[in-house]
Amino acid sequence: MRKTEEDQGAKAVRIMGGVCALVVCLLFLLAVSACISKGLLDMGLIYQLTLVGCVLGSFAGGRMAVRRCGARALIVGLCAGLVLFLLLLTIGVIGFHAAPESGGIGLLCASLCGGAVAGLLGGGQSKGKKKRRK
Repeated sequence: MRKTEEDQGAKAVRIMGGVCALVVCLLFLLAVSACISKGLLDMGLIYQLTLVGCVLGSFAGGRMAVRRCGARALIVGLCAGLVLFLLLLTIGVIGFHAAPESGGIGLLCASLCGGAVAGLLGGGQSKGKKKRRK
């Protein structure tokens, strides 16, 4: 069975959503690391703030993907969150030569939750329908 251009475009949108999520997550974590180095935040909050960064990043990436794709918003948001998790996992394995021993399930859940919220919030709109005047 051949894949249509629309299906291939939807996959590209999900991957772009995951990359956008990664950029937002890394920018948030950069700001957090600057606050920790200045002494504004405690060092013990690193794991919690990493999860917050994953939620924010996957929400932003999922929102972008849902707006571009339009159909099946929840699935698109979840896929953007999953792409974020896979990118983080790949970067961790390549950069540190080890898989996450603890906290990996938290990153997965945070990434999927942010993408799911983006899908739920973005799914109610449809571009083609117009309201009729009475």
